[in-house]
Amino acid sequence: MPFEKPTAAEVAAAAGRTIPDVIGPDLLVLFSGINPSLYSAATGRHFARPGNRFWPALHRSGFTPRLLHPAEQFELPAMGLGITNVVARATARADELTPAELVAGGAILADLAAQWRPRYLAVLGVTAFRTAFGRRSASIGPQEETIGGAPVWVLPNPSGLNAHFQLDGLAAEFGRLRYRVLA
Repeated sequence: MPFEKPTAAEVAAAAGRTIPDVIGPDLLVLFSGINPSLYSAATGRHFARPGNRFWPALHRSGFTPRLLHPAEQFELPAMGLGITNVVARATARADELTPAELVAGGAILADLAAQWRPRYLAVLGVTAFRTAFGRRSASIGPQEETIGGAPVWVLPNPSGLNAHFQLDGLAAEFGRLRYRVLA
């Protein structure tokens, strides 16, 4: 698929920008990233940075019939999938976000889940989840509580910066969620 990569200047200029949610009714899973990267904000596409493993993990786990390119993100709602972020503003790294931003974003995410009522809310990043929702002992996998009425599943952050999970492990965690969703 043809895709024009943003220039370094365009990426740098994307600091603080937001990108629209990919959302719709009757979602099986609403995936929530931590916040958009500068690259994603420059392109207007979620998980767009080369090296981000969201799209390959989504495909390898069976959520999508083929590997989608970030430019195809708007095909997801027809598959029962959506994408949002805990914090809307783009940064170079997620660790640039303050705890207060994550908590405020968590409240917005809870409202979004209550409005759209996905079957599952999947938060991609356990550390951000712990901060945003005050769940210090949360770990990867299903959570006991709901957020906005939706059952919650915490997935590993698919960023290439997350060295704790290689693609196979990431896809396996996505697959555990897919199995539960379709059970």
